[in-house]
Amino acid sequence: RRGGREAARGAAGQKQGTTEPEIEADGEAQAPPRAPAPAQGSGAAGGADVAAEEHTLPGVPPGEPEGGGLSRRVQIVGFCFVAFVLCNMDRVNLSIAMLPMSEEFGWNSSTQGLVQSSFFWGYLLTQVAGGVWADRMGGKVVLGFGVAWWSLATAMTPVAAKAGLAPLLVCRAAMGIGEGVAMPAMNTLLSRWVPRGERSRSLAFVYSGMFVGSITGLSLSPYLISSYGFSSVFFIFGSLGLLWGAAWYTTGSSTPQEDKRVSAAEREYIERDTPARKRASAIPWGALLSRREVWAIIVCHFCHNWGTFILLTWMPTYYADVLGFDLFESGFYSVLPWISMAIASNAAGYFADTQLIGRGVSVTTTRKIMQSVGFLGPAVCLSLLSRVDSPMEAVSLLVVSQSCDAFSQSGLYSNHQDIAPRYAGVLLGMSNTAGVLAGVLGTYAVGVILEDGSWDEVFSIAVGLYLFGTVVWNCFSTGEQLFDEDDEGDDTPALH
Repeated sequence: RRGGREAARGAAGQKQGTTEPEIEADGEAQAPPRAPAPAQGSGAAGGADVAAEEHTLPGVPPGEPEGGGLSRRVQIVGFCFVAFVLCNMDRVNLSIAMLPMSEEFGWNSSTQGLVQSSFFWGYLLTQVAGGVWADRMGGKVVLGFGVAWWSLATAMTPVAAKAGLAPLLVCRAAMGIGEGVAMPAMNTLLSRWVPRGERSRSLAFVYSGMFVGSITGLSLSPYLISSYGFSSVFFIFGSLGLLWGAAWYTTGSSTPQEDKRVSAAEREYIERDTPARKRASAIPWGALLSRREVWAIIVCHFCHNWGTFILLTWMPTYYADVLGFDLFESGFYSVLPWISMAIASNAAGYFADTQLIGRGVSVTTTRKIMQSVGFLGPAVCLSLLSRVDSPMEAVSLLVVSQSCDAFSQSGLYSNHQDIAPRYAGVLLGMSNTAGVLAGVLGTYAVGVILEDGSWDEVFSIAVGLYLFGTVVWNCFSTGEQLFDEDDEGDDTPALH
């Protein structure tokens, strides 16, 4: 219809030298169709403006279902959010259960650090592999496999612990294998489903699921452990993941093109502003690894995760040993930083999309601003911990630290889809491999340091890495797309 209107308008212009309003069959004058809005700036901002300007359903927001209800891309984002809630519920329950388990099995600090870090052995193995599988096979299959696998391993944890230390380490590593594919698979899914102008908000919302999972796990675990024993948290949390897997199997989809529930209007809206439309049959490893912008992501992911994983796994122990909190107090106060992260993450994502990118600030500048807050805020707060006297002051600093850390979801964690949307899964797998190495080394190093050292030494290392990451990120990162999906359909990326 639109093409017919433009043809009619052209004919009218030839006859009269100007463009007249169209006359429909009922005689009512209709305004001529608007020309597409020119792209403003570069990167996501221009694409988002054009997409929003050209939606096809009058009175309906871009890509939204005409009859109301949640759009399919929102449903997919919601599924990913819940998967990440379960991901961190299953990860943090051990940090609470560690206290009674250490008493029952006689573990010292080094053994606790070994048990905590064993998760990352498996997690490390499937980062790049999960990205490759997701980019080739689709995010639905890989994410579904990951959730089912780690949920089974979670449920088996107390059985393995009672069998001995070695079986427990194997079980936790197996759990890491399942969780290792989650982030690459999610990144691939969202690169296919979420338009550029919604990227920061969508990613921030999904990643906030990890914070909500930490809140939920840290809140429920003390009650379940005191009422039913430490085994209960693993059995109950693992069962929830299996229920999610059944729902995802029946309703999830890897791309809008494969989905039978998405409307034609929403599919068109997504395709108009989503570069990655097909799966990658080959990964350009050399091209990816030759770019300094890729290495900036990898290095900064390491710097970020060192501090984040220390707090994720050791915060309840810090509260108990240094601040003198009991099991319930440790669980309660461990929740507060994650609540602040969930709020700050979504607020930062909204701010990045609407107040920065949406108002013409370049994607590159936006990512640098957000990640600088994500690095410098925790660096300042952790450096002040040794100077406070009261437990409440220490908790307050950790809350502010994690709130600033959440800005990273609109910085570092959004950057994979910015520079390489078609290879977003494998690129996240590459960078998160470095992040997992930081988790393995940092988590174990804390246990070793605390044998004869102090928490001041632990936090000093994290602060140094935050500062180093700030320099690397601002010198070498970019928000511009570096790898294109070419028009010929081969797998050779066009480099910028």
